[in-house]
Amino acid sequence: MHAWYLICFLSALAVFIAFTNQYILKLQTTIAITTGAVVISLLLIFVVGFADNDLANEISNTVASLNFNQLLLQGMLGFLLFAGALEIDLQALKKQRWEITILVLFSTLTSTFMVGGLTYYGLALVGWSVPFIYCLLFGALISPTDPIAVLAIIKQMNAPEGISVQVEGESLFNDGVGLVVFSTIFSVAFMGTAPTFSGVASLFLTDAVGGVLFGFLLAQVAHWLMRKSRGPGIRLLITMLIPTSGFALANILEVSGALAMVVSGIFIGNITMRHVTSSQREETERNLQAFWHATDAFLNGLLFLLIGLLLVTFPISITQVLLGFMAVPLVLLARWVSVSIPYIGFRRFREYDVNSVRILTWGGLRGGLALAMAASIPSNLEFVNGVDIHRLILIMTYIVVIFSIIVQGGTISPLLRKSVDAAEKRAKAASSSGQQPQ
Repeated sequence: MHAWYLICFLSALAVFIAFTNQYILKLQTTIAITTGAVVISLLLIFVVGFADNDLANEISNTVASLNFNQLLLQGMLGFLLFAGALEIDLQALKKQRWEITILVLFSTLTSTFMVGGLTYYGLALVGWSVPFIYCLLFGALISPTDPIAVLAIIKQMNAPEGISVQVEGESLFNDGVGLVVFSTIFSVAFMGTAPTFSGVASLFLTDAVGGVLFGFLLAQVAHWLMRKSRGPGIRLLITMLIPTSGFALANILEVSGALAMVVSGIFIGNITMRHVTSSQREETERNLQAFWHATDAFLNGLLFLLIGLLLVTFPISITQVLLGFMAVPLVLLARWVSVSIPYIGFRRFREYDVNSVRILTWGGLRGGLALAMAASIPSNLEFVNGVDIHRLILIMTYIVVIFSIIVQGGTISPLLRKSVDAAEKRAKAASSSGQQPQ
């Protein structure tokens, strides 16, 4: 089967699962799609293994032939980050800019080294002597959160603004920062970069700062073009240039395309739209929102379906699956520590929801970005107990990602409900006393 035909059919399957979910499971859409894809993958594995069905074999081989790393990191990621950034409220973001900055930088780096260290010693305890640099790579790729599913739940439940902004802002920016951290460690591991502080810092800053500056430059060009355009259709086409040509150019220039998309999206959504003439603003906003909401929903559905179906491409053993489940509590522990420490300082200056740390820990889902980074690790370079390090890290990443999407994403609602109820009580108390609620 041609890869393009497979993507077309998978897109239809994602929509069908989402439609059916409305009436049967009634889960959040991305959680339902991922769960359905995992079930389909298990059925395909069973049919291929026991019935040797030709169609099942062909589907499995075609899914295995897809370059997931290239499909996401070089294509879909730009659209997803730009679409998400367009929705960011810059004024709300400014209120918590320090919290988000610290969570993005401190928490991501702390989690990277904690997961790397815990994984190194944990694997050694059960007889798997994996070199520390590979454990650190695993920490770098699994630390960035990708809470696409939980963001939808937060919006559905009308969660307090403080929680919503922190989760949304952190997830968008730490995707970019996480990619930069991973690329830096990857360069040390495989490209001969000297592991000195100055060398690593230079590489990190070039990628990160270069991405931010390039994103701002893209936004300025698009801003000027949109202001000079005479129709909403042309403005919509101009925004398409950012996650296509702009994202590709950032990758060619070797700066962070992810950070460039976030910066561009926030600028276009908050600054450019205010400068469009009032007579054209309403139609332009309506067109942009409709198009990018549809694009975001479509690509997310396809992405989470692919995540579930990747199961058919792995030659998995029970031992490797158990190692993956061993990584789950290590990743959660590192996430909890890396979020709890900043909150010790945060609470000295401002009052926060009592469930903030728990929501950010349990709601910090992992997704396709982690799998794409894991897939980019070269294969056949290092073996431990006869297993390729590339395959071991990919399987461990897959287990953590599936657990976070299905289990964490499916059980985050009670925590959010507590926060919603607490916010309502505070609002009522403030109203009765004549004060403004926090």
